Amino acid sequence: MNELISTFHIDWKLIIAQLVNFAIVLFVLKRYAYGPMMKLMTERSEKIEKGIENAENAGKKLQEIEEKEKAVLVEARKTAQEIVAKAEAVAVKNKEEIVVEAKAQAEKILADSAKKIELEKNQMMQEVKGQIAELVVAATGKLIDEKMTSDKDADLIAKAIR
Repeated sequence: MNELISTFHIDWKLIIAQLVNFAIVLFVLKRYAYGPMMKLMTERSEKIEKGIENAENAGKKLQEIEEKEKAVLVEARKTAQEIVAKAEAVAVKNKEEIVVEAKAQAEKILADSAKKIELEKNQMMQEVKGQIAELVVAATGKLIDEKMTSDKDADLIAKAIR
């Protein structure tokens, strides 16, 4: 062993000094370089993990929002269809009411026209009867050559009309 030590020129004092120097350098590096670097790396890893987690949460929220949007659109379409259906029903009802009202007005106009025609017919008949009575009186007066009294006149007119 002594030969080995002398061949390689090993000095125990130098080795111990180098070990102490190594320990000091190791302590300084661990304390001031390795520790802060590990802390920085840990913080960065945590930030990256939080970023990934936030991105996943945002993706989930976006998907939920899209599903809610689809549900709202479906509900809006249903509501729109119901409104259109109600509007069509109201339009059909209004159309039917207008048709019924128009028919009623037409029937009223026809009834009024029929009454007017009947009144005009009765007036014309009265006028014709009056003219016939005058003609009968005039013809009878010429035939009889005498003027009749109003009582006789009325009786003759009534008989002629019948």
